[in-house]
Amino acid sequence: MPELPEVETVRQGLNQLTLHQRIEGGEVLHQPTLAYPFSVADFLGGVGGCAIASWERRGKYLLAQLTTPQGKAGGWLGVHLRMTGQLFWVKRDEPLGKHTRLRLFFAGGQELRFIDIRTFGRIWWVSPLQEPAEVITGLTRLGVEPLSEQFTVEGLGEQLAKRRGPIKGVLLDQKVVAGLGNIYADEVLFQSRIRPDAIASTLTPQQVNALHQAIIAVLNRAIERGGTTFSDFLNLLGVRGNYGDSAWVYGRTEQPCLVCQTPIQRMKISGRSSHFCPTCQTRSLD
Repeated sequence: MPELPEVETVRQGLNQLTLHQRIEGGEVLHQPTLAYPFSVADFLGGVGGCAIASWERRGKYLLAQLTTPQGKAGGWLGVHLRMTGQLFWVKRDEPLGKHTRLRLFFAGGQELRFIDIRTFGRIWWVSPLQEPAEVITGLTRLGVEPLSEQFTVEGLGEQLAKRRGPIKGVLLDQKVVAGLGNIYADEVLFQSRIRPDAIASTLTPQQVNALHQAIIAVLNRAIERGGTTFSDFLNLLGVRGNYGDSAWVYGRTEQPCLVCQTPIQRMKISGRSSHFCPTCQTRSLD
């Protein structure tokens, strides 16, 4: 599933390519892709004629603020890529792949195409009379954005002090850190020298501080490298992310640790594979 760096990479591309362009129409090829409204006619009628004022990201959600031809609020276009969803900016005459689920048409023969192999991705149109969270209810369950000023060591420590489960599972809880997922949780824990099965509430202030710094550093580095392509992630123009080429532990089971040469191990936590170095991630924080 695309995580914060991948979704942020898509957001940046959308702002570069689609800003202020007007939606001239569209086609829904897989009706269940529409989370709201359920009617294809209502969805296309809502977004049709609107221009994209800006793309924002909240956790793993993409939100486009729309404006009408009269310059009034046109509501919001929401997208969640889920496991295999991808957005591509292509020419309208580009041959359709069999997994194309939705198309939005723009001037100059361009289109924004939503492709989703597993069909778990969802798209919303939110009326200007409503707030996005009233319709996209998942937004109400998100915690603090880790790259915002609101993400503090103190706030993270307060969240972890309440949690008796393994820190890896806690980091995957979107109410704790919005947008963090399996790949980057492994990387963050390696950078902060914390085992994935350490109980969250037992972390020392020093460990919480290291974790806070690692979350920010790892996510920023991944964004700079265009995300990770472990799950066939491609950006808006079909370019692969290359963070995976420099991953410390994720996907490197039995390969030597890049720091100490100990083979990377894997364990299951909260139903997810967790990769770690048994040597580096038991060190004290000097």
